Amino acid sequence: MKNNDIKILLVDDEPDILEIVGYNLSQEGYRISTASNGKEAIIKAKKVKPHLILLDVMMPEMDGIEACEKIRNIDFLQDVIIAFFTARGEDYSQVAGFDAGADDYITKPVKPKVLVSKVKALLRRVKNIADQNHKIVVGNIIIDKEKYLIFIKDQKLSLPKKEFELFALLASNPGKVFKREAILDAVWGNEVIVGGRTIDVHIRKLREKIGDHYFKTVKGVGYKFVIDEV
Repeated sequence: MKNNDIKILLVDDEPDILEIVGYNLSQEGYRISTASNGKEAIIKAKKVKPHLILLDVMMPEMDGIEACEKIRNIDFLQDVIIAFFTARGEDYSQVAGFDAGADDYITKPVKPKVLVSKVKALLRRVKNIADQNHKIVVGNIIIDKEKYLIFIKDQKLSLPKKEFELFALLASNPGKVFKREAILDAVWGNEVIVGGRTIDVHIRKLREKIGDHYFKTVKGVGYKFVIDEV
């Protein structure tokens, strides 16, 4: 994974910090998004699906601790690396942050070179996860998320982008029921306004191309991918 493929979300209520940190990290080639409070961070995280979130602790409207907890409860953001920005001496917030699901801490103030070094260290975890997870193997199906290809019994199948992303999401956890809201968030995000009917149409197309028996409807809830009934 190259630097220009990596998305970082910066969250801080101080515009100067967002500007300085954003500049230094964008110089490394990273794709930077920003938010000024916890509520905005959650919205941006759902839309951008970042690999790393640098999250201030003390912010208006919603602090970093609460935002971290809420982000950790979003299925498709489980693997995002979250590091808190914290002022020196805020030991209490470090404990609370780790309890909320933080991966690490960066203490403010921090020199730009040190910040970049710490970010690179955190992103090594992202690259390792990406290397491990770019292929999903379930039964006799291989899903190559990097090349957007599916192999079923050595037969290669190419799907449109949204069909592929929907299939990869469901197949990533066979047997799990994905709620319709979670599917919309993970596959479509805030790109366009779509309704539940959009999911149904894409599921119908997947059933036609891959096999009806792989997809189960859970009425009033969502869909699941089933491999052990094949």
